[in-house]
Amino acid sequence: MNQTAYNTIHDPGAAPIKLWTRGVPLEDEAREQLRNIAKLPIIHRHIAVMPDVHLGKGATVGSVVPTVGAIIPAAVGVDIGCGMIAARTTLMAGDLPDSLAGLRQAIERAVPHGRVAARGKRDPGAWASPPERAIEGWATLAQGFRRITHAHPRLAKTNNLHHLGTLGTGNHFVEVCLDEAQRVWFMLHSGSRGVGNAIGTHFIELAKQDMGRHIANLPDVDLAYLREGSQHYDDYVFAVEWAQHYARINRQIMMRNAVDAARRVIAKPFEAQAEAVNCHHNYVSREHHFGKDIFVTRKGAVSARKGELGIIPGSMGTRSYIVRGLGNAESFHSCSHGAGRVMSRTRARKLISVEAHARATAHVECRKDAEVVDESPAAYKSIEAVMDAQKDLVEVVHTLRQVVCVKG
Repeated sequence: MNQTAYNTIHDPGAAPIKLWTRGVPLEDEAREQLRNIAKLPIIHRHIAVMPDVHLGKGATVGSVVPTVGAIIPAAVGVDIGCGMIAARTTLMAGDLPDSLAGLRQAIERAVPHGRVAARGKRDPGAWASPPERAIEGWATLAQGFRRITHAHPRLAKTNNLHHLGTLGTGNHFVEVCLDEAQRVWFMLHSGSRGVGNAIGTHFIELAKQDMGRHIANLPDVDLAYLREGSQHYDDYVFAVEWAQHYARINRQIMMRNAVDAARRVIAKPFEAQAEAVNCHHNYVSREHHFGKDIFVTRKGAVSARKGELGIIPGSMGTRSYIVRGLGNAESFHSCSHGAGRVMSRTRARKLISVEAHARATAHVECRKDAEVVDESPAAYKSIEAVMDAQKDLVEVVHTLRQVVCVKG
């Protein structure tokens, strides 16, 4: 093990923090947020911090938080099971149409995306009438959802079936990419949508209530945790695992729909691997590390067990990577989930012009308007620097560059 690959923060009375952040920026607010997490008595051994780390709500994005006897719902967050799926096709770059606008429009029609909050208007990011694939997917989820809503009835009134197979907003995307051999890939990023958000929000509040007067002892109230043996702990474990399953199925449905849409535009018949890689990067998992059975919460981090494939996307207009895990025990077998933000969305909208965004994404068929400048490459860290900082965590299998990007 290369002990010089990471830096370590040692604070008295807190768990160590191991940071794979050499050569990438780390904001002071994120560092303090990590220090707060490390003060919790439930941390197992140390916290691992990935190079795409940045300030998050409740817990730091890009952190790997191992816990014993408890789970922190806010560390998992509200986009439960958010992650990536990628499929390599039998197409080559030359098989794509000269103009990619039609391909982008076909994918946009096939995959609901975006959101309209105005009352009385149909949400374009949800199905008006769920198609067969969504109904079939929901059939595998319905029994578990009934169990969740029986214990927590308020979660019944959520976007569940109508969001299954839909993209969402923000940094969620569908892309057509080319690898180093000019082979065509489809790749997308999404999670558990409205129902996952509702589950996360609900249990974050329950954790705060359950801690009662003890919450005053926490360095941050959003770090409230559910203790093993409590009813809400058991309910959350079931609900979060259900939401992660929902997220995985959600990505599978979108991938099939995006590929079908492409077949209507691309003249040459082609095949796509049904599931080359399908990995979460906002989730909690039961694992065994350093002699203990624990929960590992990866908030903006990907499992990177030895030989395991994962996806590390860049931002709009930059490279993305299919990687293979090296099984680094010190990172709890984890790697980064992307490039990581260097600007908040608000700051990016102030500092990045539409013209600058258009230049940065000139080689990509994508939106080039004011509504997506907060996703422009300038809002993110250098993906090359992020990859360089985690050479002992993963090895690169394929390097992808986008040619089409659909944003919510």
